Amino acid sequence: MSREVFTLAQNPVERLHEFLLTGARLTPEKPAVLELSGTEPGYVSYRQLANRAESYAAALGGLGLDIGDRVVLESDTSASAIAALLACSSLGLPFVPVTPETPAKRLLAVVDTVSPALYLQAEGGRREGLPESVGTGRFGPGGLVIERAPRPGRGFRREVAPADPAYMVFTSGSTGRPKGVVMSHRAILSFYRGMLSQGIVGPESRVASTAPFQFDFSLLDIGLALGSGATVVPVPRALLRWPRRFVRFLRDSEATQVNGAPSIWRGALRHEADELAALGGRIRGVLFSGEPFPLPEVRALQQALPLARIVNCFGSTESVAASFTDVPRPVPDGLTKLSIGHAHPGAEMMLLDDDGVPVTEPGVTGHIHLRSGSLFTGYWGDPEATARALVPDPTNPMTGQTVFRTGDLAHRDATGELYFDGRADNQVKIRGNRVELTEVERRVAEFTGVAAASAVLLPVAESDPVLAVFVELSPGAEFDEMELGAFCLEELPDYMAPQRIHVLDALPLNQNGKVDRPALVERLSRELSPSS
Repeated sequence: MSREVFTLAQNPVERLHEFLLTGARLTPEKPAVLELSGTEPGYVSYRQLANRAESYAAALGGLGLDIGDRVVLESDTSASAIAALLACSSLGLPFVPVTPETPAKRLLAVVDTVSPALYLQAEGGRREGLPESVGTGRFGPGGLVIERAPRPGRGFRREVAPADPAYMVFTSGSTGRPKGVVMSHRAILSFYRGMLSQGIVGPESRVASTAPFQFDFSLLDIGLALGSGATVVPVPRALLRWPRRFVRFLRDSEATQVNGAPSIWRGALRHEADELAALGGRIRGVLFSGEPFPLPEVRALQQALPLARIVNCFGSTESVAASFTDVPRPVPDGLTKLSIGHAHPGAEMMLLDDDGVPVTEPGVTGHIHLRSGSLFTGYWGDPEATARALVPDPTNPMTGQTVFRTGDLAHRDATGELYFDGRADNQVKIRGNRVELTEVERRVAEFTGVAAASAVLLPVAESDPVLAVFVELSPGAEFDEMELGAFCLEELPDYMAPQRIHVLDALPLNQNGKVDRPALVERLSRELSPSS
């Protein structure tokens, strides 16, 4: 056994920052992050990334914060943002990523929920109006500067444990408030190791990341790249709205792997097919997640990028992802749905019926329960929701082991592969982001004159799904659709703002007295039909 391997055996990597900075020890001069300024590439090596993280940690270490104190990081994905999360990890400070586009009211709800000790934003950030009880600061290539010192902690912890929280990602919540998913160091490393076993990228890869920093897909990209000794290439969010600029960024950055929701490809396939095809000899991999990839678009992408391995990444924020399944090349003509395969190594997806009995017959739909070392610890401050999601293993309850009841439905084919059949609740995916329809409904119902509201999502072939809200008004109320749209955007991200608003005399009810969502979906479908 070599001295290096022996050292690793004696001091195993158990915390997030240790895992992501392995490259700083093995290949210190290699680019860890590539950022374009204009057309000039700017490289940050693994050594420089580690030094920046150490500099940030030194600034944070003198503040007297306790292990477990939360730190909100507002930024787009960048070398400095990665260094900031590494610094937090090294000090045992769970980080909560948000972006500059997060609406003020939503962000304040997050701050109120987690009671952070410190709020850090990237240089140039313009966030104001934070509570006086929260410390503030800024970070960038030149260092980390504290503007308002946080309150010092009590200093009763000494060492960061693998079971401690590493970060918290907020998703849409069924109660109408954002829900914080707490992930431990041990859980995220378990996921990273399962993912890296798939051989998706190698040390020479350049991984273009399109996900917003507050989305766990961004952390997937960072772990995939840095855990493989590769290079992270953050794609500026504004470019995704412009297909030509997006494709040219991929060309100029010499990206070899491109990750994101399926919708990032739609504009390029429609309007920049030739420019995209010109990259076909360089792009070797595409990983998508968050929503189904329309099969005609998959076929078009395979034609444009003939060397690319396309991987369907399926799962939830509560475990980052559960499976990585290669899309067949070519996609068979008779195929109607892509497989989600099997869970990644170290995890297992079980199908159970409503009574908790395993479903083994092909073609029979069941509830996906995930058994994995990468499961989240719980929902921040919500033990009831945690208990509904992390349930005793129905197949062996005496062990005390918990599994994650995902809320996803699926069936097996004759070979045992899984196929996603939708959700068992009101949760949907929009542009790769998880959305609880009840949170949209809550915001709409707060608008003056709205007595009741029901939100529905209608999938549209070869296009983004349509989010619509049907409202019932109070007697005599006046109503303005544009004002309601602006009201929603004050608190909700743009992907959660309804695209269509319909006023009804009364919301339709089913025989149980509940809003008849299928009837609303059918009505919306008729209205959007080209023959209407």
